[in-house]
Amino acid sequence: MLSLKTLGNVTRPRTAIAFVAATLLIGGTATEASAKSRHHRHHHVAKAEGSDWRNANASMNPTSGSGHSFSGMASYYGNESGSRTASGARFNQNAMTAAHRSLPFGTKVRVTHRGQSVVVTINDRGPFIRGRVLDLSTGAARAIGLTGAGVGRVTAEVVS
Repeated sequence: MLSLKTLGNVTRPRTAIAFVAATLLIGGTATEASAKSRHHRHHHVAKAEGSDWRNANASMNPTSGSGHSFSGMASYYGNESGSRTASGARFNQNAMTAAHRSLPFGTKVRVTHRGQSVVVTINDRGPFIRGRVLDLSTGAARAIGLTGAGVGRVTAEVVS
């Protein structure tokens, strides 16, 4: 461990600077870690579906008609009520909305969980947790019975 005492020609400020530089080089900053944990406050540019590790548990199946369907784990969020979504709209936890990493804003998606369905509008980016395909608003999650477990397997079909 580094000592902050004078070591030969090395003064305390130099030692402190070296210690801080080594800490930042190895571990990153506290601000960086907290920014990554608050994914709905710091929106990221989404990558194409299937292009990175976040889609590890998602499967895409082409369907006839309006576009495509996909399945995977979904979660919900609601404690950001009133803040701006990535689309610029105010987040309303009771609205039928969802976050997806790459679908265009305004896309309507039918989400089904254990036989219950709801049509949501994509208005935000996310989820930024490995293996999740959708973040539903609290209202949408409640409509399909997802609020009890918090996370559940869903199938989703783009309807418009």
